[in-house]
Amino acid sequence: MSSKPPSASAASIATGSLPGGIRARITKLAMDAGFDVVRVTGTSAITPQTGARLDEFIAENRHGDMDWMATTAARRRHPTSMWADARSIIMLGLNYGPTSNPLDALKAKSNAAISCYAKGKDYHIIIKKKLKMVAGALYRETGAEVKVFVDTAPLMEKPAAAAAGIGWQGKHSNLVSHEFGSWLFLGAILTTMELTLDAPQRDHCGSCRACLDICPSNAFPAPYQLDARRCISYLTIEHKGHIAAELRPLMGNHVFGCDDCLAICPWNKFAQGARDLRLLPRLETDDPPLDELLRLDDAGFRSRFRGTPLKRTGRDRFLRNVLIAAGNSQDQSLLPRITALLRDASPLVRAMAVWACGRLAAGDEFATLRAAHISDEHDRHVSLEWSQADMA
Repeated sequence: MSSKPPSASAASIATGSLPGGIRARITKLAMDAGFDVVRVTGTSAITPQTGARLDEFIAENRHGDMDWMATTAARRRHPTSMWADARSIIMLGLNYGPTSNPLDALKAKSNAAISCYAKGKDYHIIIKKKLKMVAGALYRETGAEVKVFVDTAPLMEKPAAAAAGIGWQGKHSNLVSHEFGSWLFLGAILTTMELTLDAPQRDHCGSCRACLDICPSNAFPAPYQLDARRCISYLTIEHKGHIAAELRPLMGNHVFGCDDCLAICPWNKFAQGARDLRLLPRLETDDPPLDELLRLDDAGFRSRFRGTPLKRTGRDRFLRNVLIAAGNSQDQSLLPRITALLRDASPLVRAMAVWACGRLAAGDEFATLRAAHISDEHDRHVSLEWSQADMA
């Protein structure tokens, strides 16, 4: 959203001419829109050190398939690369705290573990509407130019939120808040107004390394560093191809995202449940049985997950993840559903169906399945799965 000022200058607005002062007005607008926290930082919040860490992350290929991170790196290094006239960043947080511990879902191996952020309505839709409410009111009342950003834009929200004092970036690289623990969605409003800035938040992680130690796939080479190529959230959401065989057993029953490093954080003792009911889990997304998910065709997938973040992966990648979870489940009752997918139209699905069968089927049963399917298979990845599972 971009709005041009009718007459008032940004300089005059910064004096706090509105009743109660502009900062108090911004806070009220944000709270009225349903945000849980609002702070302000400057456009210099993204420091050269932050940009250097981004460059190192990309140079070491830790971004994996996320090519957009490399192509937008120059703009990410400084907010004014996107908008030269911006002077202040209003950072807003929306609490999506779960009502139960996400780690409990890992115990039910025949059920899918879905990241709690994805169980309700797509947060992009919710936050953008709220941001436009706040920004629109600011424009009407002050005439200042404003633009809103959710995390699809090349803006480094977490460093900006830390600079604004909303929280700090923990050793897992995610934002941690005194008031809301690990569970804040972030949005930003860039404006031409010169606003009074909030103090940055200092790091309160101390010697704790719980988030590093709990990671099933060892995705943290060091504190404050992430290798996305080993991150279960990346693998189940962003990665488009086949998942490396050595990583599959580490994924457990995670089928969309992973909350392990977030959920284990001790600061969650101060966390609160989400106030916006649209962020609460739906029945169809609340860690459902794998048996249900293995039945999904494309139409069923789209219908079940309409309006949620899960829809973005598409049915084939989602079924890839579900089949890996099924292979890790030790639940042989899932075999009929899995074997039905050995003739799926998607090679991505067929390959993981082979792998899951190899994990659950007895030797003779697997040999029979292999004999019935391998001669008809023309995809090299699927054929390789048959060969590797057979050798194992």
